[in-house]
Amino acid sequence: MSRAVLSLGSNLGDRLGHLQSVLDGLGRAVLAVSTVYETEPWGVTDQPDFLNAVCIVDDPARDHWAWLRAGQELEQAAGRVREVRWGPRTLDVDVVTVDGVTSDDPELLLPHPGTPERSSVLVPWLEIEPEAVLPGHGSVRSLLMARPVEDRDSVHPRPDLRLFRKG
Repeated sequence: MSRAVLSLGSNLGDRLGHLQSVLDGLGRAVLAVSTVYETEPWGVTDQPDFLNAVCIVDDPARDHWAWLRAGQELEQAAGRVREVRWGPRTLDVDVVTVDGVTSDDPELLLPHPGTPERSSVLVPWLEIEPEAVLPGHGSVRSLLMARPVEDRDSVHPRPDLRLFRKG
């Protein structure tokens, strides 16, 4: 079994459509998807706000490398261009964690090293998996509560925007 948590983000073009393209592309592998959240940019702040979501996926035929490649292929299909680190993007798909896997390979660090500092990942993940644990870091709830209040409060639910699982 290869269960993974993926973080999705978009701040260029059809932001919601880009997020939906991930769910469409992964099809029946998607077990759960969070509400869509709007967040301020992280890293490079002079850019449009992001739409973010988290999904839980499972596919016995995919290992952690296959999840990375699937995310990269979906980013390419959405026209992702990597010009500036943490810059604007049509689609960002990060592999947050894969059950039972850790990796220190620079191409795929697992769990994703930025997760403990990103409320834009922690909030939606906690929504769909209240007892979630980030390996090596503890409960997602504790990680979120350790974030500054203004950081947690900068993640705004967008109930007017919906993502749909296929299958």
